Amino acid sequence: MKIALSGYGKMGKEIEQIALQRGHQILVTFNDPDDWTGKEDQLRQADVAIEFSMPQSVVGNIFKCFDAKVPVVVGTTGWFGQLEHVQEVCREHEQRLFYASNFSIGVNLFFEINQHLAALMNDHANYSIRIDETHHKSKVDAPSGTAIHLAKDILDKVNRKNVWVDHDAKKDWELPVISHRDDASPGTHVVTYDSDIDTIELKHTAKSRKGFALGAVIAAEWLVARKKGIYTMADIIRDVKFEGFTQ
Repeated sequence: MKIALSGYGKMGKEIEQIALQRGHQILVTFNDPDDWTGKEDQLRQADVAIEFSMPQSVVGNIFKCFDAKVPVVVGTTGWFGQLEHVQEVCREHEQRLFYASNFSIGVNLFFEINQHLAALMNDHANYSIRIDETHHKSKVDAPSGTAIHLAKDILDKVNRKNVWVDHDAKKDWELPVISHRDDASPGTHVVTYDSDIDTIELKHTAKSRKGFALGAVIAAEWLVARKKGIYTMADIIRDVKFEGFTQ
């Protein structure tokens, strides 16, 4: 598989390492807007593009891949306000798009558990609900895409909450999503249900970027075999046996 890699920072280099280990080729890399100039022919030769750049660049990069008839896997977050437009363009041009707020297989199982727990807690109004996320200081978006994903799933299941906020709740219907930044954390997410009697915590802690990078490469492998369409990690979780998620 020939890969075009957009975003050649720490995550991009992790993706490159895993892709090479799995027998793939990094055909071309892009790390800033100027990099795209003069590399159009190389991009067109790619089987798939993996996008992990910056929120302000991602939509333009996706469209460049569509123009080159190259399917694209998007791991950048902070751009989902434009998702509907990107999906529309993808359909109009009969392209392939795979996007996720988090490519870690463990996180996507965490999403499933979060939904189930939220459904169970819908009838227990004595529990307050809160999400905390912690990442390294260089992460641009806050709250993280993963935290927002968790929040939206809770809002879908818990009737007494109808909006997430990035501060402590001031109204009963608000779901607080609080961001923390430190020097080293690759990502920790905690969903807390708290009452006068007890506290229930659902927690996922990433140990490194490796899980995100591996998931992105697996998504690329999966996408090249698909026809036109828009896909997420929920599709791949249902479709692939777990023994496939190995090095």
